[in-house]
Amino acid sequence: MAGGSKLSPFGHAIAGTGGAMFALTCTYPLDIIKTRMQVRSRTAANASDPNVYLSTTDAVQKILKTEGLPGLYAGLLSGLLGTASQNFAYFYWYTFIRSGYVNRQPAGVAISTIMELLIGAGAGALAQIFTIPVAVVTTRQQTMPMGERQDLMSTAKEIVDEEGWTGLWKGLKPSLVLVVNPAITYGMYSRIQEIVLKAFKRKDMTPGLVFLVGALAKILATVVTYPYIMAKVRLQWKPSKKDAETHKPYTGAIDVLQRVFEKEGLKGWYTGMQAQISKAVISQALLFMVKDQLEKYTIVLFALLARQKHHKVK
Repeated sequence: MAGGSKLSPFGHAIAGTGGAMFALTCTYPLDIIKTRMQVRSRTAANASDPNVYLSTTDAVQKILKTEGLPGLYAGLLSGLLGTASQNFAYFYWYTFIRSGYVNRQPAGVAISTIMELLIGAGAGALAQIFTIPVAVVTTRQQTMPMGERQDLMSTAKEIVDEEGWTGLWKGLKPSLVLVVNPAITYGMYSRIQEIVLKAFKRKDMTPGLVFLVGALAKILATVVTYPYIMAKVRLQWKPSKKDAETHKPYTGAIDVLQRVFEKEGLKGWYTGMQAQISKAVISQALLFMVKDQLEKYTIVLFALLARQKHHKVK
């Protein structure tokens, strides 16, 4: 993400998207677990209830028992589609906005931490507005009982039929608030990277250092924003037919936080955070590592294409 990168915003978007999709595929079972734990209260359940997960290990065991291995990958296709579109949009806008800002600054002037966060937030907001419908569909597919689960297009159609087109943008407000998550992540990554390079007197990051720095940055961002992550998922969730009669729809993120706090206390805001942090740390570290390698290959590929085009013109 350094300012002197040879890649265009499009090149950064390709590399970032590839890294994000690889990371999601590796960590998707953790994503399923944290999403289901976020929408299911633990207070009214016991350890034998197959619909409530008491821990990450308990969730894995119950999902495998009731749904088999495919249950850990429910909604993967829409998840990959959402990750691809969101990360492509985020990396494109982040690099585009950042490059534009750097080019307007005097030579040698470093970007402040505040500006890094603002640039990340702006890019995240633009990405969320255009890609949240896929996130809503993914959440529905991940949380619906196996017998009620449908494919991507059928799920999207059901949402539109029941709630209109605006149903595909449920949770947009907390999603816009959550743009501070990648902003904090990438802002902290850039700053920690500078400190590490200076401390080790290096010009480039090794894959191991990239992994550690990316993991630390993501942990900080996740802990700060987790209550809103939980609130967004509950807004996008649809109760099963069995629970629909007793569930009162949420009116917004604040309503979610208030009702969860009244029923489960402060710990309710952090239900599933263990799986979320594990997933976030592993996926973010993998993303940075894969993206770093893809950027190198993309630079070479673009150079070869440019050379080929130059020869054709001659």
